[in-house]
Amino acid sequence: MGSIFARLSPPTFDPQRDMPDLSGKIILITGGNTGIGYETCKQLLLKNAKVYLAARSEEKANTAIRQLERETHKKAIFLHLDLGDLRSVRKAAESFLAEESKLDVLFNNAGVMISPPEQLTVQGHDLQFGTNVIGHFFLTELLVPALRKSFEESDEPARVLHTSSRAHARAPGNGIDFVSITGSPERDTWVKEKGDFATRMALYSQSKIGNVFIANHFAKKYSDILVSCSLNPGAINTNLQRHAAGWMRMLTSLLFHPAQLGAYTQLWGATIAKPSEISGKYLVPWGKIGEPDKRVANANLEEQLVAYVQGQIKGF
Repeated sequence: MGSIFARLSPPTFDPQRDMPDLSGKIILITGGNTGIGYETCKQLLLKNAKVYLAARSEEKANTAIRQLERETHKKAIFLHLDLGDLRSVRKAAESFLAEESKLDVLFNNAGVMISPPEQLTVQGHDLQFGTNVIGHFFLTELLVPALRKSFEESDEPARVLHTSSRAHARAPGNGIDFVSITGSPERDTWVKEKGDFATRMALYSQSKIGNVFIANHFAKKYSDILVSCSLNPGAINTNLQRHAAGWMRMLTSLLFHPAQLGAYTQLWGATIAKPSEISGKYLVPWGKIGEPDKRVANANLEEQLVAYVQGQIKGF
């Protein structure tokens, strides 16, 4: 129904018309080679930003970079990043910091959706949670020096946008079921009890509410230098649905919006919205402030999640 209502209320924000010139801005986008990330890169390049396109596959990234150059006459810069491997996350951050002293905007955009539950990250975390939450948390922490430098040079807060989903409201239980995050016999039992499809959806939704918790955490922890917010990009048809059943992919192709529109809300948050308006907030299509699931207000759970993630990245 959300997609139908969105069609009846089309975007008033137009990135090509409304975004300012971004010359001199340095921006990093995870998952920039496809879908919403690709469209975000495209609009930023058209506005003259210096764009780092972070992706796991160099081949796919370079294909996207060539296509972006044909469409914009500007060239994005490839940054190798596998969010499912914490060593790769550190290496990517170090590579970026070796080239740039500042970072004006970080889009934590990449994601994995409804992947088979047996798929784990290199460090043994559920692939969806490890990629969508833990990897992005670690990347953001490692890039804080560059985000701080952006603030010091411009006297404007840097921006970090975390791509969540309306699916965050379907997370199980209180929002985070910690037994499901790391591979273990207990997790195997948890998966067996839920069944394959229900498990996939629960793990995805859990990772998306995790994005909201983490965004709020960074908004508070680094309130002196940056704004951090989470967002629902809308019902968007991208290759995130590649693990879905055939009937689900058919429905999304018929009912969901194209990836171009999926970029609008995060572009609005990154360039047009006032910092005081969005920090610690949840953005919704097409560039508005919305209300997340009420469980996001659970401060104790947020602290527990942050402590858990900090424990997982320790030593990397």
